[in-house]
Amino acid sequence: MEVWFLRHGVTAHNQEGIWQGQRDVPLAPEGRAQARRLAARLERLGLTWTALYSSDLERALETAQIVAGRLGLAVRRDRRLREVCVGELSGLSRVQVQERYADYVARSREDPWSTRFPGGETLAELYDRIWSFLGGLDEGRHLVVSHGGAIRAAVLGVLEMKNAAPWRIRLENTSITRLHFPEGVGGGGFVHTVGDAAHLESGWDLEG
Repeated sequence: MEVWFLRHGVTAHNQEGIWQGQRDVPLAPEGRAQARRLAARLERLGLTWTALYSSDLERALETAQIVAGRLGLAVRRDRRLREVCVGELSGLSRVQVQERYADYVARSREDPWSTRFPGGETLAELYDRIWSFLGGLDEGRHLVVSHGGAIRAAVLGVLEMKNAAPWRIRLENTSITRLHFPEGVGGGGFVHTVGDAAHLESGWDLEG
């Protein structure tokens, strides 16, 4: 089984450095352009896809719909693919979070996985729901449109590094992260690619 995780296109909150979490924010115009380039790149691969799944949050769903339109696939929504719920931090800038939630920031640096976002989830809870989703997939090659935190949780699970700092993994918007499970999720897996966003680089003629 192969799982190709696709991060959603960029949003205005991404561009402005504002925490989103599960706030339902649409793609920015640039994010739609990114999604079109991603879809064109995937089409040119000429691969057969078993299914296309997406988080039900608008920024992911819109990205998935652009990809689906290019590849002729249906989009299957799954709430487990949502970003981590950051609770009271949603809508705040990084500076505001540092100023208002200094205790949380300090605790999260010491223990990022079990420290709960104020009024939200822990990364351990995010990990559990992402791996619940993965465990239910059938054999095949799947496209999965999700979010930075969720994709990092999947990668660290494969690497058996659940307690590592997830934010050290950089994922550009619409980047591709490929995971391979030769014997299914229960049999362990391999990381092929993390954060591949070559389609966003200049010189790629993809929108024709």
